[in-house]
Formats: sequence, C-alpha cells, structure tokens
Amino acid sequence: MKYIGLNHIAVEAKDAVVSALDHGFLYGMGLFETFRTYNGIPFLLQRHLDRLADGCRQLGIPFEADEVSLRQWIKQIMDANELQEAYIRYTVTAGEDILGLPSGEYSKPNHLLYIKELPKRDPALYLEGKGLQLLNTPRNTPEGPVRLKSLHYMNNILAKRELAGYVSAAGGAEGLMLTGQGFIAEGIVSNVFFINDGVLYTADIATGILPGITREMVLVLAREAGLQTEQGFYRWEQLLAADEIFLTNSIQELVPVTMLWQGNEPFQAGKGYCGRYTAELIRLYRERTEALR
Repeated sequence: MKYIGLNHIAVEAKDAVVSALDHGFLYGMGLFETFRTYNGIPFLLQRHLDRLADGCRQLGIPFEADEVSLRQWIKQIMDANELQEAYIRYTVTAGEDILGLPSGEYSKPNHLLYIKELPKRDPALYLEGKGLQLLNTPRNTPEGPVRLKSLHYMNNILAKRELAGYVSAAGGAEGLMLTGQGFIAEGIVSNVFFINDGVLYTADIATGILPGITREMVLVLAREAGLQTEQGFYRWEQLLAADEIFLTNSIQELVPVTMLWQGNEPFQAGKGYCGRYTAELIRLYRERTEALR
C-alpha cells in the first residue's frame, strides 16, 4: 500500500497522518466500512454509505454520503497503487477537538481510504469450508442501541488473541463470541447463520451484533433459495445440531462452516461439507456480483 487516501486526495503512506488530538485516536470516535470491488467496482457501496451516514449522525460527526465522488476517489487510490481489484477500508474520524469530552457535535472530520490487494480466493474454501471455534471471550454490549462499526475494536482483538491459542487457528478457523448470557452473537469478523429444516437462523440485532451488509443481503436472498428466515436468541448446542452453518462478511462473501470446535475438541458441522442451501445462497450472491463484471 504505497498510497493512502486522506481527505479526498492521494498521499504517500508515510505522509498519511492525522492530529494527535483527533478524537478518533483519543476516544475512538470514528467509524469505518470494509468492502471489496468486482471488476474494479465497489459492491453494495450505497448500503455501506447509508450505514456509515447513520452511525455518523449518532456520533455527531458531519458526513455527506456522496457515492459518485467516493467512487472517483477510490479509483484514484486504486490507480495510484496499481490495483485492478481491491480490499477497501473507508474510515471517518471525528477530527481534532478539545482534550476532554465534548458536549457538542464535531465539525472537521478526517476521511481515510486504505486500499490493498484482495486476498486470493481459494475455491476449495467454498466447498470444504472452515472451522468455527467457540471462544470464552464474550461479545461486549454496544455503546448505543445498535452496534456501530466503530474504532472501538479491543473486544475483537482480545477474541483474536484467544483464538490464536487453539489448535483450530492453524487451519484458519473463525472465532465465535457469545453474549454475556450465552447466546450466539457473531464471529470476530463475520456474522453467523445456521439452517435447520428449511429455516435460516441468525442472531437478532438485540444480541449486540453488527448488522452486516452481507448479512442483510443474505436475508433478502433466502427467499429465492426457498428458505424461511428467523432472527432470534440461540445457543451453541443449536449449532451442533444444525444441518448447515455458514459465515458472512463483505470480503469473503459466504463461507461454509464444516467443523465446530469447543476447546481443542472438533465436532463435524452438518455433513462436513458445503450444504445445498448454502451452495444456492453462494450462487445467488455471486449472481449479483457477476452483474458488475
């Protein structure tokens, strides 16, 4: 990553700096969105911007969701880094303010674009799946009524460090966090779904999960796949008994879970390979992305 976007221009990475008094740094007051391109075009960009705009309103950070100008800026940074496809993180911080807790809204936010090469996609992953490791680190409760994709990421980092201590981590497993009451919440970087008897289940927003953009898309696609949907409060034991399990995020799309781990003990998930409903949802999702090619 030779160039980073800073306040709507491209700068060399070494020169991309913000003030030590930026409240994103001092108090974690900032938000970000992570997404990817297909054929050089950011996917579901307006949905990401809508979520970002809603979060900025809650934090008192001025933000105008301008999809056209952002697309142009993304292309500028991609071109500067000589990338045809990209993994993109768009961050908006509160900007510089007083040393102390402000009572009013912010006025001068900073905008940053971090753009790097997309990770190589292994086709086998979408057939053979990956593991899901039950963690002891609980999902913390959000600061407000709904979790924002904010700069407060200590909970996820602690979970990632716990995951690194298990055998499953060597095989690329994701970590699963439960709520303080023991309900399924979400992965470290993913939302979690499971299927039983033609019903697609995922954690309710009230568990404190991040309402993912890909999660939202999957709930829409479920009807096309012949699935009913339910959002609620579920236990680890229901994953152990599920017909199919999969994870979602904007970079990896939909990934089957074929092994569950509790401690260092493995349990086969479903039939141990990508199930038919999961495969159909992957197909429907990629049908949307192919429209950009």
